[in-house]
Amino acid sequence: MKVWYDALTGKHFRYGVAIAKRLRMLKHQVILTTRKHPDTLPLAEFLEEKCTVVGRYNPQSLLSRVKEGAKRQIRFCELFEKTLPNVAISHGSVDQCRVAFGLGIPIVSTIDTPYAEPVHRLTLPISSYIVASKAIPESILQAYNVKGEIVSFNGVDEVAWIKDFKPKVNYNYGKPLIVVRQFEEKAAYTTHKLDLVSLARKMTKLGQVVFLSRYNRKTIKGLNIPKQFVDSASLVSQADLVIGVGGTISREAALQGTPAIIIEALPTQHVNDFLAEKGFPIFRTKQSDALRLARKLLDEKYDVKHLLGELENPVDTITSIVGKIA
Repeated sequence: MKVWYDALTGKHFRYGVAIAKRLRMLKHQVILTTRKHPDTLPLAEFLEEKCTVVGRYNPQSLLSRVKEGAKRQIRFCELFEKTLPNVAISHGSVDQCRVAFGLGIPIVSTIDTPYAEPVHRLTLPISSYIVASKAIPESILQAYNVKGEIVSFNGVDEVAWIKDFKPKVNYNYGKPLIVVRQFEEKAAYTTHKLDLVSLARKMTKLGQVVFLSRYNRKTIKGLNIPKQFVDSASLVSQADLVIGVGGTISREAALQGTPAIIIEALPTQHVNDFLAEKGFPIFRTKQSDALRLARKLLDEKYDVKHLLGELENPVDTITSIVGKIA
């Protein structure tokens, strides 16, 4: 069976690789496409995963987004002109979904940010299957005029690559190590900006701070700004504290027992609350209270192996769906 996975960001790429490895073990052919993005190509090289690069990430304006998306869609049509995939899988790739729907290819969409309305309005209504954490109320998904089958699993997306994860890189930034991830202010669902640089500077009172920028790697006095690719999953496993706004890196940390602070700036993040209720070290707070909470959490490390073992791997769910389609 020919399976097509399209990855738009670093998280999508990790997810896609986890899915691809499983499906290849079952003798399926997997075609992995991505776009030029600050996180995708360096991660592909790091994971030694071959992929087809189609288009680029250009969030300069709404028009630039639409233009780049249209170019990708045309390229996809050319890529599959002779032989179509049997199924298309992505974490909300508008371009993939549009092409797959037009060509009659079953679509499997994964989702963990129900507030990303611009993406979901264009993907969920035409998806054959929607794979989501049980943390997300089905009523929220149904609000997007879903016609396909919603399949829930007892876990979060990041379990797909963290469950059997072993750090590949040993980072030496000093101790205690605090990782701060820049807010994804250029995402389609983002309506405002949030300055985490000032917060990162405050955290230098407590230890060594690594600031992971999303868009550039300019030097900032007092902060460690990696100039080259950093394996976030390995880095947070070695950190003493992680601070972010969304979630992927924060959940990667919490699933490995590293305390994670989520700055409240986005609508309800059901998957983060789900992990907190399960006992994972992930905590929400206002930016003004972050330093106080950091002082409290910095000396703690959690043993969460038993909790992680209880969570379901979404790759199992997706593999089962692919089997049905086959």
